[in-house]
Amino acid sequence: MSRRPRRPSRVHRPAGAGAAGGGESSVGEMPHEGGFDVVTNDAQFRELVRRLADQPHVAFDTEFVSEHTYRSQLCLLQVAAPGVLAVVDTLAVPELDAFWRLLAEPGRTTVVHAGREEMGFILHAIRTRPATLFDVQVAAGLVDHDYPAGYAAIVRRFLSLPTNKGETRTDWRKRPLTTAQLAYAVDDVRHLETLWRTLGDRLDRLGRTAWMQEEMASWQDDVEESFVRKRWRRVSGLNGLSRRELALVRELWHWRDQVAEERDMPPRRVLRDDLLVELAKRKSAEERDIAAVRGMQRSDLRHILGGLADALQRGLAVPDDECPGGERHRAPPPQLAMLGQFLATAVAGMCRQMALAPALVGTSSDMRDLLAHKLGYHAGDREPLLATGWRRGVVGDLVDDLLAGRASLRIGDVRSHDPLVIDRPGR
Repeated sequence: MSRRPRRPSRVHRPAGAGAAGGGESSVGEMPHEGGFDVVTNDAQFRELVRRLADQPHVAFDTEFVSEHTYRSQLCLLQVAAPGVLAVVDTLAVPELDAFWRLLAEPGRTTVVHAGREEMGFILHAIRTRPATLFDVQVAAGLVDHDYPAGYAAIVRRFLSLPTNKGETRTDWRKRPLTTAQLAYAVDDVRHLETLWRTLGDRLDRLGRTAWMQEEMASWQDDVEESFVRKRWRRVSGLNGLSRRELALVRELWHWRDQVAEERDMPPRRVLRDDLLVELAKRKSAEERDIAAVRGMQRSDLRHILGGLADALQRGLAVPDDECPGGERHRAPPPQLAMLGQFLATAVAGMCRQMALAPALVGTSSDMRDLLAHKLGYHAGDREPLLATGWRRGVVGDLVDDLLAGRASLRIGDVRSHDPLVIDRPGR
């Protein structure tokens, strides 16, 4: 595919930027070595999308603030492609659907680093995934021992290049943005294409390209599911609650989530987790009982007592056999935790020898799930993570050999970076 020649880069003044002090950029300036565009109006954004339309791959990153709103507030969009390096001021250009749809077009690869939040922005805007997604953080974990690694660490490790370390505590909602802030933001995408090619080549050499494709598919499944399925079980303090109390927490969680979305505020700012749990334990839908709970005396909470009472009443009305938490499991033996820790240590040693990040393969909890599955204690509706896909090939035989005594773990050179040795006679 032919490539259009790169037009001379211009940097446009961000919305509301002044000319004096602070290093603010102005039209025609080159605030960073190599130059980049700053997009601050719809016409410039349409031109950027037009220039990207011919590109088979696009790298992007975002700057956002998540502490004050229901969903993260997108403040900047940084984009890189052959002949394109740009920052979009998303407070001045909030309508980005044309860009998100571009990423979903068949045949185009989207490159990100730790792109869970970026994936969330796409799903919320157009309810569609990128056609092909490549996350350099995941790829690095499949060819190296460190995961999750930051962008700067990956650039240093694989490209031997420095990165911009300033502006890490910037409030990206504030305007005007300085030249230093814009330069810091654009550096987050400057090397993504090169990383994509470098890590892709290494994946090919190690025979792990299929692993990467599988991991990206399951990773996107997980992110998309988190948007579709309300995860009320993430409320802290659920251990030890009865089934009825769990039903009450579930109704309270759904009520809180709806209020938070309507008010565009973080859910825990509506009502803390510990108060949800305490109200569930009280099992009363009476407003006077709700108001008597310590922590419910804030003046603004008086306006939500009715909604809380309705949610609690719904939880109390759930039939006994429909309350959550009734799944029956055989209690695992006490030695399972010890065996899980031992096997996780052995697998971690093997992973380091394979240039594979143990933290990406799985956790000690994942190992305990695998053991419970192999010993007949697992009753979940899904296969354990370590018993599926490429992880099964990495972990399966070693765990079976260790459990059967066909392999053993010992200490080798105590001064080595990998002092553990796995002996497997006949292999």
